[in-house]
Amino acid sequence: MASISSTAINVNDPGLITLVNKLQDVFTTVGVQNPIDLPQIAVVGSQSSGKSSVLENIVGRDFLPRGTGIVTRRPLILQLINRPPAIPKIETNGEPVGEADETVSKADDKEANVDEWGEFLHIPGQKFHDFGKIRDEIVRETESKTGRNGGISPAPINLRIYSPNVLTLTLVDLPGLTKVPVGDQPRDIERQIREMVLKQISKTNAIILAVTAANTDLANSDGLKLAREVDPEGQRTIGVLTKVDLMDEGTDVVDILAGRIIPLRLGYVPVVNRGQRDIENKKAISYALEHERQFFEQHKAYRSKAAYCGTPYLARKLNLILMMHIKQTLPDIKARIASSLQKYSAELASLGDSLLGNNSNVVLNMITEFSNEYRAVLEGKNTELSSIELSGGARISFVYHELYSNGVKAVDPFDQVKDNDIRTYLVNSSGPSPALFVGTSAFEVIVKQQIRRLEEPSLKCVSLVYDELIRILGQLLTKPMFRRYPALKEKFHAVVVAFFKKSMEPTNKLVRDLVSMEATYINTGHPDFINGSKAMAIVHERHSATKPTQVDPKTGKPLPASAIPPRAVSPVLDPDGGSGFFGSFFASKNKKKMAAMEAPPPTLRASGTLSEKEAMEVEVIKLLIASYYSIVRRTMIDMVPKAIMLNLVAMTKDEMQRELLENMYKTEELDDLLKESDHTIRRRKECIQMVDSLRRASDIVNQV
Repeated sequence: MASISSTAINVNDPGLITLVNKLQDVFTTVGVQNPIDLPQIAVVGSQSSGKSSVLENIVGRDFLPRGTGIVTRRPLILQLINRPPAIPKIETNGEPVGEADETVSKADDKEANVDEWGEFLHIPGQKFHDFGKIRDEIVRETESKTGRNGGISPAPINLRIYSPNVLTLTLVDLPGLTKVPVGDQPRDIERQIREMVLKQISKTNAIILAVTAANTDLANSDGLKLAREVDPEGQRTIGVLTKVDLMDEGTDVVDILAGRIIPLRLGYVPVVNRGQRDIENKKAISYALEHERQFFEQHKAYRSKAAYCGTPYLARKLNLILMMHIKQTLPDIKARIASSLQKYSAELASLGDSLLGNNSNVVLNMITEFSNEYRAVLEGKNTELSSIELSGGARISFVYHELYSNGVKAVDPFDQVKDNDIRTYLVNSSGPSPALFVGTSAFEVIVKQQIRRLEEPSLKCVSLVYDELIRILGQLLTKPMFRRYPALKEKFHAVVVAFFKKSMEPTNKLVRDLVSMEATYINTGHPDFINGSKAMAIVHERHSATKPTQVDPKTGKPLPASAIPPRAVSPVLDPDGGSGFFGSFFASKNKKKMAAMEAPPPTLRASGTLSEKEAMEVEVIKLLIASYYSIVRRTMIDMVPKAIMLNLVAMTKDEMQRELLENMYKTEELDDLLKESDHTIRRRKECIQMVDSLRRASDIVNQV
């Protein structure tokens, strides 16, 4: 077989590529998703672009499955590792028994070559010297994941090929892009393949090898179209032009190679692969490579550039690009490995070790920690204070000083009691005799009714604080220690909620008692209360200010109050005035009723307009109600939060640990409470594997 690496094996030290291969193997072996974006060459192209032939020419072996439709249905991570040929045996006369090159040259005729073999990562230790069996294993392993219906899977197959005739190189062969499902392929096969390919080539450390048939329009290349979506500037895409020998006579790809069509920073490489007939006739790749060399050396358009054409040059170029790319990204890879190791180690520490006894200590520690955190959140001493939103005790303060305060202030004592209602209270309170003075009993009845209205917002305040405590509980139960033990979390939730509800009963009672206390005894001796005489003076002053001044018609001077003649008839008894409480019943138009003295109707309501005296009495009552109600309102705004703090907030804060110990620290229940969730068990296993992989990866990169 012609050696494509004979002129380039020592161009660069292949140790960097081997290092990346080791990193790739580390994560694949333990079955975890690689958290590190490793440098790799991803091969993309349509089904008919010649991807498989390019890879086989690079390897120099027939080893990939062939057929119609989608043949590559899982990513194939192909690691090529250059190794020196076996040392020939020397006879006693000094003549070699056989040269390794002779073995290599006959490799196409003799499959079992000791210098070349393949190994699969999923079958460690087994060497495949027969490359036909490598093909069979790829098919078998593919079908083990995808079945035989043409479906695809993102789970990669890792194949490592050792040979003296390859350059150390890593390629990821991806399923060929297709448009129409064939046979029993999934209807959305195009979308599935596209998403899989995009996931691989979107990684910033991926070099994209876009394979395109030269005898088709480059603008319609599926591989280039997809590559340009993630690499629009063509900075990390290298183009491979296949089937150059099948182009129409007189046409060539010189303009493409010169970058005049779709420029790529890494350029294009034209190659000539075996045709379908050559494959069917089992034409050796060594002869195909020789035919490729002759084609470029003899073609008038390419012979001046023949050194930059063909599979050997492509392999050397890919080897160089990959090594340089690894050199550039190695510091970032080291940093990513270190940060990922720190991240997963921290998560593993939070998950803790599997419990082997000491269940009582675990529960005791969690009760203590929860109680301390609950207290800290209420007091504003927790370490996770936010600069964005209020939390914990600050939200309770907002309930007291904003919601409750404004809610109490919004209760207007006169939105339900109108002036006519107050007049009716006054008339009722005077009994059978008209009142000579403003009735205090009417004032007390009205103010007590309005004080009772403060009970609803006060109890609402208790409910809002309870909701905030439940909110704090929910936040504390999201801690990792509770995610680990779902049964323990449910028990904590049930016990604490029951504790809150138990504390709500005395709290609600105390708040109701506060309202009842205020409504039971009206302390008219309160220093802030405006007394009756002062209220009368204020009302009299208001009316005097609005009453027109009477003057002496002879002199034009104002008359003194004593000189003003009184009204001739009382407004209440004036039959023609129609004013007073019973004005409608004794109006002049009802003289027949007046004469008949009919029995009063079942319901008597105020119907006349307020007399001057009644208006003043109503104003006095309203002043007294407003004054005393303001005192009670201030008292409630001050006392209700204190009651809630005493019986609900402070009580639960001080007694939380005792309550939890009484209801949870029971030996017979500990084993059931500390059963870990399936998620925790699975996640711990994943973290252990990831930490182990990252530590091994760190050891590998630190050797460089």
